[in-house]
Amino acid sequence: MPHKIRFVVVSSSGHEDGFSARELMIHAPTVSGWRSPKFCQFPQEIVLQMVERCRIRKLQLLAHQYMISSKVEFYISESLPEYLVPYQAERFRRLGYVSLCDNEKTGCKARELKSVYVDAVGQFLKLIFHQNHANKYNIHNQVALVAINIIGDPADFGDENNITSREKLIDHYLGHSPHNPEDPALEGTFAGRSDYISPLDDLAFDMYQDPEVAQIIRRLDERKREAVKKERYDHAKKLKQAIADLQKVGERLGRYEVEKRCAVEKEDYDLAKEKKQQMARYRAQVYEQLELHGLLQGEPEVQRPFALPLQPLGSPSSPQHWKAVSSLPRTEELVAEDTFAGPVLQEKPLASSQHLAVGQSPPAAGPAPRSHVEVLPYDERPLPVARKQLGEACAEPEVREADSSDVRRRGGSGEPEPLTEKALREASSAIDILGEALVAGAYSKMWSCREDALLALYKKLMEMPVETQKEDLKNILRASVFLIRRAIKDIVTSVFQASLKLLKMIITQYIPKHKLSKLETTHCVERTVPLLLTRTGDSSARLRVMALNFIQEMALFKEVKSLQLVPSYLVQPLKANASVHLAVSQADLLARLLRDLGTGGSGFTVDSVMKFAVSALGHRAYEVRETAVRIILDMYKQHPAPTLDHLPPDDSSTRRDLLYKAIFEGFAKIDGKPTEAEVTAQKRAAMREAEKQKQEEMKALQGQLAALREAQAAVQEKESDAAQLQNQDPQGRKAVPPDTPEVPDNHYLYNLCIFCGERNESFTEEGLDLHYWKYCLMLTRCDHCRQVVEISSLTEHLLTECDRRDEFGKCHRCSEAVPKEELPRHIKTRECNPAKSEKVANRCPLCHENFAPGEEAWKVHLMGPNGCTMNLRKTHVLYKAVAPQQGKGAAAAAAKSGTKVGSKIPTPKGGLSQSSSRTYRRR
Repeated sequence: MPHKIRFVVVSSSGHEDGFSARELMIHAPTVSGWRSPKFCQFPQEIVLQMVERCRIRKLQLLAHQYMISSKVEFYISESLPEYLVPYQAERFRRLGYVSLCDNEKTGCKARELKSVYVDAVGQFLKLIFHQNHANKYNIHNQVALVAINIIGDPADFGDENNITSREKLIDHYLGHSPHNPEDPALEGTFAGRSDYISPLDDLAFDMYQDPEVAQIIRRLDERKREAVKKERYDHAKKLKQAIADLQKVGERLGRYEVEKRCAVEKEDYDLAKEKKQQMARYRAQVYEQLELHGLLQGEPEVQRPFALPLQPLGSPSSPQHWKAVSSLPRTEELVAEDTFAGPVLQEKPLASSQHLAVGQSPPAAGPAPRSHVEVLPYDERPLPVARKQLGEACAEPEVREADSSDVRRRGGSGEPEPLTEKALREASSAIDILGEALVAGAYSKMWSCREDALLALYKKLMEMPVETQKEDLKNILRASVFLIRRAIKDIVTSVFQASLKLLKMIITQYIPKHKLSKLETTHCVERTVPLLLTRTGDSSARLRVMALNFIQEMALFKEVKSLQLVPSYLVQPLKANASVHLAVSQADLLARLLRDLGTGGSGFTVDSVMKFAVSALGHRAYEVRETAVRIILDMYKQHPAPTLDHLPPDDSSTRRDLLYKAIFEGFAKIDGKPTEAEVTAQKRAAMREAEKQKQEEMKALQGQLAALREAQAAVQEKESDAAQLQNQDPQGRKAVPPDTPEVPDNHYLYNLCIFCGERNESFTEEGLDLHYWKYCLMLTRCDHCRQVVEISSLTEHLLTECDRRDEFGKCHRCSEAVPKEELPRHIKTRECNPAKSEKVANRCPLCHENFAPGEEAWKVHLMGPNGCTMNLRKTHVLYKAVAPQQGKGAAAAAAKSGTKVGSKIPTPKGGLSQSSSRTYRRR
């Protein structure tokens, strides 16, 4: 029969400090496993040597929750001569590969358990790990393996080439082997089959169980098999029940060990000591019970858990074993609930894209149905992966409980077991009122008995006659609530549902029917709502939803609504150490009931709800923060002013927090005002429209200028023709040219500055460029982009046209461009001179003063003696040299000043607006 094969690690391509591959030889709840080096080269490999040559039947890999390899390949090799290195690549035969899930659906909070069925003979097993799946936790691109389990049979050297015949293969799987004298129906687990693999050899068993208890369970299982062979069925039944109970004990002790190691990692030694003492007390109590029933007779010393022969290759007390689970998701998953990491070990089948028939029997040597997998090359065939069926363990806590209880139910008479001494003391008052039989059913270890007890109590209360004494009715109600409280904590879904059904009937039918006082309703609510709220943080999504819906339904009962009790539980601040599920459920339930009940006489007040919501904005879970924002917006719709009293002021510093920005924008939508994003979009649209109008206006003015130049050219041509006629004598000879200067080719407009109105003979095209660049009192150079712009449009240039316009913002008080770094301080100090509207006054960007409106007022302000005092070009007027003449003189002056002037003519000011004036960039 296949069993667990022990092995040693021969070699590995590398490991991170403290996570050696030798950790794989240990199977325990606190094992750390192997990790590759940080930023390693792929592929990585590990070579294992089994203690003997064997036929491998099953391989199990427990992957890390986020250091996950995309693919793992398997190679096997026989025993090799001593002079050969036993793990040379060419000596291994490839078995195939399996692909691992990227774990995105679980948020990297669950581990994948792969069970691979193979049929291969050898003594050396090599695992090759390929490139890791990328995720936000695996920042060093590592791969890891928490544990590996090998299950197989010892193999003789002479049967290596023997192939099982078709008839033997059929007998093998039907359990008709001549080596199987026992009837498999005796146990219901087919333990008599030659291919049967004991659940105690499964990797999940060792990863959940305390090592000492696991050893006791294995020994009791051996004694159970011996009892079956000797037909001592009563003793075998007793051992079977003990094994089932010990499995829960081992899981709890394993959880305590993990919590103790985590406390040591955090240097919380008081908690570690408490966990150690708790383990010792619980272990002693369990062993005392086993001794009392004579189950430890003939057992070796059990007080030394690490002296057992179960793990001969490593000890949990080794330094590597003391490495507690320290990754982000792992700490949360190992100390979550009483079910001890129920959802942590998951076994997922390969995806359909891998061409595998899911849920089939393990492959064996012999003919098998053909499929499209055979089309693949031999070395590229994926290995089949087992999928756990619905009835197996490790699915969900309540399913596990139900299945194990069903087995006990089939083995027993279906009657609840007698109450223990502890249960008799605890439920003495309920026994006196409801009877021992009903209470024993509610305390039974069989979930069906617990459910039947609640349904029987439901029927009894429904049939209770009206003429019953009030005092007896109250006692029955309180005893029923006692059993309901116990059933609410039950992990089996059907028992939990029965408790909710009974509670609803008591509140809505039993109390009104018998006209009991509101004190009884208050007793029911106060005793059950805290427990129901706790179940809203359950690891099972189904139970969470059921608890949430029932609390919401209960709060709306007319008998409960008037008491205003449920809201008082929901507005309690969230505890820092509460689970994420519990916090999300409480916030969601408060949001639901707030919409259903409102704040008028419902138990909800603006103050209590807002205190809860504001504190929830700082919760670590995104869902809680999102729900808190929704609650605040709902409160603002009903009570705007009181809601704002609990929030910080709406300013730029507050809006840096994205949550508060979303809240205040939500307020704007509720008030019908545009949000900040909408205002920005509107401003951008207006700026685009203004720019479009500027472009159209400039095109029209350029057309007018072109027409003016053509007219000027025509007049100049006529004057030139007339001058030529005057210079000719009657005989057609040219007259001697007078001793006067020639008329310049350029028209008189070229000698005029269109901005300041100065006329100068040196104002040719080059001379005007120099004048604009250095001397014109109406212009200035931008210090940021070196363009020459009109002073009247400098502010608009800095905000919309400048190459560094993104560094400026507009002050709404003075309407000037201010660097964004200084804008908050500028606005806060309020030292700037307020601007007036354009119709009332112009605003000078140099001296920051307001003066008379109009175009001419700009000339008076910038050029007049009593005007702008900050115009630096005014000081240059007294020292301005006479501008050089046309041609070379202008160019020489420009070259002397270090400026290369252009040849374009600026647009006349009379036909341009301020915003459309031409700017000049120094080349």
